[in-house]
Amino acid sequence: MRLPGGLLLTLLIGLPLSGCTTTRPAQPPAIVRAPVRHVLLNGVRVVIQEFPSSEVVAVQLWVRAGGRDESASELGLAHYLEHMLFKGTTTRARGFVERDVEGVGGRMNAGTSLDYTYYHAVLPAPRAVATIEMLADISVNSILDETELELEKKVVLEEMRLSEDSPQRNLALQLYHVVFGSHPYSRPVLGTPDIIQKLTRETLLAFYRRHYVPESFALVVVGPVNPTETLRAAERTLGRLPRSGFQRLPGSTPSSLTSKKIDTPRPGALAYLGMGWLGPKLDHADTPAVDVLVSILGQSRSSRLPQSLRERLALVNSVDSDYMVLEASGVIMVKAQLEPPNLARAEAEILKEIQRVREQGVTDAELRRAITRAEAEHAFRGETAEGRARLFGHAETVWRLDEELAYIDKVRLVTSEQVRLAARRYLDPERYGRLAFVPPAR
Repeated sequence: MRLPGGLLLTLLIGLPLSGCTTTRPAQPPAIVRAPVRHVLLNGVRVVIQEFPSSEVVAVQLWVRAGGRDESASELGLAHYLEHMLFKGTTTRARGFVERDVEGVGGRMNAGTSLDYTYYHAVLPAPRAVATIEMLADISVNSILDETELELEKKVVLEEMRLSEDSPQRNLALQLYHVVFGSHPYSRPVLGTPDIIQKLTRETLLAFYRRHYVPESFALVVVGPVNPTETLRAAERTLGRLPRSGFQRLPGSTPSSLTSKKIDTPRPGALAYLGMGWLGPKLDHADTPAVDVLVSILGQSRSSRLPQSLRERLALVNSVDSDYMVLEASGVIMVKAQLEPPNLARAEAEILKEIQRVREQGVTDAELRRAITRAEAEHAFRGETAEGRARLFGHAETVWRLDEELAYIDKVRLVTSEQVRLAARRYLDPERYGRLAFVPPAR
């Protein structure tokens, strides 16, 4: 599953080193306290975790503004705004990222999804306060220069083209539209060429002023920091922003899926098959079981679909499953790359394997393997300050921090019967969206 998830680990530091004549004793494990959450008077949420084993600090600003918050005439604005916030503020000239971040050995970037936008930086620990000040500045003081806005259109249009050039990525993006239909989750995060080409500063500024407000912000800081000093820095920067009174509309739950089967011509010798079902939303009680189910179906070489379709039947070059979980819904996908003549049979075999799980369930060995895999993934995500900050920021923005911290324990408690019931509830062999990229007819 692509989020949620996060297992807090106590990492070992000071491993014993051996030399020719001396041996240093092992150091005790670093104590990692749970993240602490604060809500400032103006509504800004702040999450701080002192993480002493890290040599760097991760500072992130999460914003409750994504593709689902755009109107039909605003498609792509959340993503476009993300680009523009790196172009200068009323007090920081263009190039501040190179000077203030990369110039001290750090890095900074951003990302936009259907549910949120987030800005993330990793720097030497002494730069934590300065980075909080910088993120607070760009959150409300970006100038959105007219010339820069026009130049950035070429960058975003090229990003659209590159997305279309990747068949696997493009398949997944288009499958969202097939599964979600007219729901806001079907919208392209990058927008459309027509809207981007006609975008004006006034339109983008209105979106910025509406959504980039204290009530929408979550600041996350993880690293070898002083929590008290970090909170004070948040209070004197983000904490001084006036409340706006803005309340984000809750995400609507998609209606039931309408079965669709679409073939789209695409240059190339291979075909690409995508099958999608509506899944549970992020905070649903079924989410852990669906997470385990999708892992058993197709998230490793030993999973059912790769073993059946690739190893035994040789019908596909590759096949995998995924569970993309969102605040108000989710989508379960099965994707395959294969020779065009194998499309129909591969689709039928995928449905057969799903039906076996629905009727017979999964084995104890499969269940243990999936849970172990989930534990490892959560552990890897929590190894670094940046990984931890992303987990905490995502949780604080689209669900709850306490649920994030408890999630892996819920996965450990999933039973074989819960997996079977999840398959029966969400993977209907008669109702799903199907999209195939096929070579043009000759």
